[in-house]
Formats: sequence, C-alpha cells, structure tokens
Amino acid sequence: MDGLTDTKVRTAKIQDKPYTLFDGHGLHLQIQPTGGKLWRWKYRFQGAPRLMSFGAYPAVTLVQARELHIAARRLLASGTDPMAQRKADKTAKQVETEGLFESVARLWLEHWREGKTERTAGYVVRRLEANILPTLGARPIMEIEAPDIVAMTRAIQIRGNKREMPKRMLGMTGQIFRYAVAHGYAKRNPVADIKPSDILPSVRHVNYARVDARELPQLLRAIEVDRGTPVTRFALKLIAMTFVRTSELIQARWSEINFEERRWDIPAERMKMGAPHIVPLARQAVEVLEMLHDLTGEYELLFPGDRKPEKPMSNNTILKALERMGYKGRMTGHGFRGIASTILHEKGYNHDHIEVQLAHGPRDAVSAAYNHAKYLEQRTKLMQDWADYLEQAQRGAKVLSISTQMPLTHKTVIEAYGQVGI
Repeated sequence: MDGLTDTKVRTAKIQDKPYTLFDGHGLHLQIQPTGGKLWRWKYRFQGAPRLMSFGAYPAVTLVQARELHIAARRLLASGTDPMAQRKADKTAKQVETEGLFESVARLWLEHWREGKTERTAGYVVRRLEANILPTLGARPIMEIEAPDIVAMTRAIQIRGNKREMPKRMLGMTGQIFRYAVAHGYAKRNPVADIKPSDILPSVRHVNYARVDARELPQLLRAIEVDRGTPVTRFALKLIAMTFVRTSELIQARWSEINFEERRWDIPAERMKMGAPHIVPLARQAVEVLEMLHDLTGEYELLFPGDRKPEKPMSNNTILKALERMGYKGRMTGHGFRGIASTILHEKGYNHDHIEVQLAHGPRDAVSAAYNHAKYLEQRTKLMQDWADYLEQAQRGAKVLSISTQMPLTHKTVIEAYGQVGI
C-alpha cells in the first residue's frame, strides 16, 4: 500500500493546529497540538459519514492500523457498519463477563433501532434510561424474577404515572427479555408471568368532549370572531377542516405541505398508528394555509411557540381558545374528529373512506403502509365536501346535503341559499 511509512509517522512534527497525514482508502493519522497521533478512518454507511478510531501511535503501529483498517473495510463490504459491530462486540463481551441487565438491554436496543428514525430511537433510549435501568440495570439478568419486574413498575407509578408509562415499560422489558432468551443471555422471560391488569389500575374509557352537531354552526362562527391570535384562529379552522389529532396539527411542518398537489403528508413517526397519513387539502384549507404562511412561513413549524419558535405551540392553546369562547368542558380539539365522523356517516359517506381519513388504520406495518394512500380519490372529494359543509354552516346558510348518494339539483341550491340572498 502506497502512502505513509513508519518514518513519516514517527517524525511527524507537532503544529499549532491539528493536521492530517493520509495513508489511503480513508485511513489517516491525525497529529494533535498536544503531541498525540491518532489513527482514524473516514467512511460512509448507508449514505451517512462515519469516523472510526483505531487507537493512538505508537501503541498502534502503522502495520497494526492497516490490519484493523482492512478488517473494518471487509465488514463494510459485507453490509455491516464496522463501528456498530465493534460496539456490539464490546457489549457482548461485557454481557459474557458481567451478565448485567443493562448490557443486554443495550444489545437489544442496537438490534431494535435498525430502520427506526433517530427521533423515535431517542424516545426509547430516554424512556429506557429513565424508567427501567435505574431499577434493573445493575442486576444480573439471570437473577431477575417477576417480583423484580413488579417493583420496577411500582417505582414508575410512584412518580405519578399510574398506568400508561408503566404499561409501556412493562412491554419494553418483555422485549428485552425475549431478546435475551433468543441469544442465550437468559433462560426465561419473567415478564411473561405478568399481565398489566395484575398490577395496574383499570382505566375507564372517557370520550372526548364535543358539542352536538346542531351546535357546530355557532361554534364555527365563534371561531371566526375569536379575539385570540390569528395563528390560534387558523389552528382551530384547520383542525375543524382536517379533523386530525391535536398533536398531529400543532407539530406540523411546512415541509409536509404540498401546495401544488393540495395535500398534507404526515410522516409515520408523527402518527399515533405509526403509518404515514395523507390529508387532502380542500380549497378552504389551502386558503387558510396561505394566510398562515404569511405569518409563520419563516419557521419550520406551522404553529411555532410564542417564546421558542423551534418548538410547537402548547397542547393547551386550542383548549384555552375553546374555553375563552365559552366551550370549556364541552369541546376539545379532538372533538372535531367525532363531529366529522358522525356527520359524514349520517350523510351517507362510505365508512371505510371515513375511517382511513381518520387514520383508524390497521396496526401491522404492511397494511398501514399501503392504506395511507387508499381511497385517495374518494377521500379528496370527501374533504372538499366537508370543507364546503363547514363553510355553509358557518355562514348560516341552510346546509346542503353532502351525501355522495344524493346529487344536488337546481331547486335544492335555490332553497339552500335563498335565505342569504345568493
């Protein structure tokens, strides 16, 4: 291999700033102002740049650095990330010598996170480190039994989360133990002996508050004259027209909005069901978005926070606006979903079309990935009809039938609009 020689490496002079001597195929020696000489390798894995360390000279000689470099390149050629493999090998060795739950959990995490977004993986890492590892991390995994799992769950409950987080952490612990059993780090999964109902309180399902469909016109008029900020008013208008979940609305990004095709593409990581979702945008929704863009288009988010625009507006913003309009305890942002579902079903729209637009899709990844674009033509018409319905209701006109099975006639139009002089 042409490139560096041992003499060049040994006699490389220290300078005021770090500099690099290249050997070939990304392998190089970085000379530090402090005198350190560090072997590094630049490569790309799945399109992302990576920088791997092979140690410091003279502890690692030029010959040894090249041997490590060749072995790493072979791994890369086989489709394996050399840095990830080295980390996994280190953790596996630690498991063999220590057998700690945390060591196995880190191995499971590396296996699980393949194909996940950094954001999703970050959530899981933080939850693992905050809820499970403090109780079980330092324990030998072979010694952990069902009562230990219950104690971990109780510890989460004591911090104030009565059911949802303990239930999720119970499931995550079960996944870690299944991985441990499959790879020989544990003989059995103690979580299999526990059902959430054995240790967690039951929760009665409570429907989200929403007004009756007959009160919808007055609510829409109240939104139109609300004394809150224009951004909040636009948020209320959009959630009424699109009937997405509140979290999906307030975390929306301008990069998701396609004005040309009049659609909003919500990525899978922001959806409750974990599948991408398409929201066809009616003419009225596009008009609202265009006005909103004049106010917040300089930011990444459609609805940036007042103090920290890099973060979305609060979940409570819409609730507070509805409270200000006199709807406290009677209406929520989520309530628009129920109203839309009720009215659209009553008007004769296809149940499957409504359910897909509500993102009530199947949970398996294959079906979910397919269904996000299912019935798109029918849903596009549904969303325009729904926006027209809301517009007519807000204006106080006699609301036209929006059933796809009941076409409008000239007489119907005259009767509907006669009272408002159109």
